[in-house]
Amino acid sequence: MTEEAKELHYEQGESLATPRWVALMLVVLFAGLSFALWRGHSASQELQAQLAKAGQRTDMLAEQLDRTNTALAEVKGQLNITMEKLGVTREEIHRARAAAATAQKQQEASDLRLAQQIGDVRKDSDAKLGAVAGEVAGAKSDIEATRKDLEAAKSGLQRVIGDAGVMSGLIARNKEELEELRRRGERNYYEFDLRKSNTAQRIGPIQMRLNKVDVKKSRYTLTLLADDKTIEKKDKTVNEPVQFYAGAAKGRGALHEIVVFELAKDRAVGYLTTPKEMARQ
Repeated sequence: MTEEAKELHYEQGESLATPRWVALMLVVLFAGLSFALWRGHSASQELQAQLAKAGQRTDMLAEQLDRTNTALAEVKGQLNITMEKLGVTREEIHRARAAAATAQKQQEASDLRLAQQIGDVRKDSDAKLGAVAGEVAGAKSDIEATRKDLEAAKSGLQRVIGDAGVMSGLIARNKEELEELRRRGERNYYEFDLRKSNTAQRIGPIQMRLNKVDVKKSRYTLTLLADDKTIEKKDKTVNEPVQFYAGAAKGRGALHEIVVFELAKDRAVGYLTTPKEMARQ
């Protein structure tokens, strides 16, 4: 065989042989196909297992449902038997409910009437109690006044007609009785020891000037200055309430009283009394 014939034969053999990369691709494809078949088989087995479990659970639920239906049927049967034994019908139940509603309305109406009657009795009782309370308060006032009068009688305090023709309050005839009046606190009391002078002396809310003293006759003369007015009280006696009105811009004002319970030469000792509401000027 010549060299040319050998070369020609070699080239023909190379062209007829299978390339290596083709074989490698076939191996890879086969391996992938085998893996896919294995995964599909595993998934199929897992799905079958899950379906089997689901079927078991479905069977259990169906069994429980059958038992429940059986129990309900038994209860219904017992209820029907009980209803038949009691003889209760829908109509009778309706009548019973209607009767109960009527009774409730009657009870509510009765309760309302009773509440109104109780209210009337309570109002009447309150009115009577108010009247009794008023009578008791009046009685207490009378008792208190009587008590004060008794205390005044025991202590020697008394009321007399003043020089203005008005019944005085309780008057004191000495310092001890004046302290008793202060303790009672019914009026304001301003004690004074007035000396004969040409100038007035302030005593409480007014001014006073002693003009004359007659010890033998137990008489004295005073000049009072109140509300820009001058008032002379002439020849007044010991323990006599000397009365005048002062302390108001218009009208008569409030009643003031002066009581002198001791006289000496050119000297008068006593007190001025004013109502509690009078403020000191």
